[in-house]
Formats: sequence, C-alpha cells, structure tokens
Amino acid sequence: MNYRILVYSMVMFLLLVSCGDKKITNPIQGEPALTSITPSSGYIGDIVTINGKNFGLSKGTSFISINSIKVAEYIGWSDNEIKIKIPVGATTGKLSVTVNNQESNEVDFTVTTTAKDEITIGTQVWKTKNLDVSTYRDGTTIPQVTDANEWANLTTGAWCYNDNDPANGAIYGKLYNWYAVNDPRGLAPDGWHVPSDAEWSTLSTYLGGVSVAGGKLKEEGTTHWTSPNPGATNETGFTALPGGYREYYGTFNPIGTTGYWWSSTEGGTTAARGRNLYFYYSYLYSYDGHKGNGLSVRCIKD
Repeated sequence: MNYRILVYSMVMFLLLVSCGDKKITNPIQGEPALTSITPSSGYIGDIVTINGKNFGLSKGTSFISINSIKVAEYIGWSDNEIKIKIPVGATTGKLSVTVNNQESNEVDFTVTTTAKDEITIGTQVWKTKNLDVSTYRDGTTIPQVTDANEWANLTTGAWCYNDNDPANGAIYGKLYNWYAVNDPRGLAPDGWHVPSDAEWSTLSTYLGGVSVAGGKLKEEGTTHWTSPNPGATNETGFTALPGGYREYYGTFNPIGTTGYWWSSTEGGTTAARGRNLYFYYSYLYSYDGHKGNGLSVRCIKD
C-alpha cells in the first residue's frame, strides 16, 4: 500500500474515533453583528427580537447584555435571530451579544421604567392590575361598605378593601360584589369591560390549559404569595396577586394564599362565575360563588 495513503487513512481514523458522536453546534465563524432590535424599547419582562448574523446555531455559553446586565431568559436562538425577555434590573443603554468571547457592535435600547398599564396575551389585551375604582363609568359613587352585617344584606353594588385596610388596596385593588360588576352603569373604565366566563376560558386555553395557566399568570416568588407558589413564572406579565376575598356574610379571607376574580357571567339566581388561584398549585380554577362575595376584578379591552 502507498505509504502516503496509509498515513492519511490512519489520521482520518483517529479523527473519527476522537470525535465520536459529538455534534459541533457552533463552528468557527465571523464576528457577531447586530442589525436591528424589534421593538427598540420595552418594559421589564417584554419579549424583543434581535436580528443580525454569526450568533451561532445554539446559545451555548454565548449571552446578551443590556447596559451590562446579562439576559437570563432566552425564548429562541439561531444564527441570525435571537428572542429574549428583558431582565429585571436592566436599564436604558447599550445592547450587545457575545459569542465565543467575541462581542458584537452595540445598539441603543430603551428600557421603559414607568408602570405598564396593559399587556397582550394571545388575541386579548388585559390590564396589569386589579381594578381600583370607586365610581361607575358615569361617575356615580359606588358605596364602600365596611360593616359585616350591612355587607351581608346587600343586593346592590359595593366595594371594600380586604380587612377594611386601605394599605391592602394599594397593592391588591378593591374587592367588589357581583352586583357592582353587573350594574348597567358600567364598572370598568371606558374601552374596557369585565371579562366573561368565555373570555377567561380563552385565556386559559391559550396558556396551555387550566393545569398550567395559573402559574403563567401568577407573580413569581413569595413576596406576596405564600410559599411554595409552584410553577409561578408570570411569563405573561399578568402579575396575579393573592388579594383574598370577602364572604357574602361579611368575613374576610386573608391575603397571601388565594386570589379570586369575577367574570361578567351569571351562574344562577344567587351565583356568578369567575376564576381563582391558590398558593399551592399552578392551576387556574373555575369558580362559582355567591353574588354577594367580594372579589377582585381584572379588566379586558373591548
């Protein structure tokens, strides 16, 4: 056998043995380069798309930073497009991507720090906080009722703070009975309404079903939710909080373990429908409760 052919064959055999089944996911390439960011500004938790070239076929040890804050959540990564979620702590500044220790050009990116008022989930647009109004849409005052006996005898609209404490209202919003929800003068602001049972179901289905939807809606961690709060990612930006509720006979269920929200759908002579979340599960539960109960309200866009 020709000596040169023999040496070449041995070298190729050794290379094949050393490589085995390993896949090269980020071959040697040119320097990473950014061309655009869509959108060019956003809130913490928003998803943005970064376009360019030479990002690599997979993330590996590569990363993106916004004004020196590294991104933690990546929705997608390809050689010319990356989708990220704007990280907590990010501020307005320069965005860049680092691949194989090579840093790309920097592009200006604006992090919006004011409170986000609404978020889009699928085809729906929701408010990011529970309702906190004390008048109907036409300006008529909705009575605040603190006394338990008075609350128990109501057949018209009213609101209260959980435990009658205004400090709770600042975080969790007001609790309303369903008579306020159903009042023809309108409880929601102009351009918004209290979601129907069907609209809640649309939300749940879009998020993957009742068993996981709750986790995607709940605020992360245990700042407000009682531990363990499993599956809570708040990836939607809905930021559901455990505002508790008020029983129709006047007593309060405390904050921390549960959150209850009305729908506009009647469930019977004395009942109406809604949704609820618990600190111990990631489910978004259907709920039929007495119309006199005091629950949170989250509005959806017309």
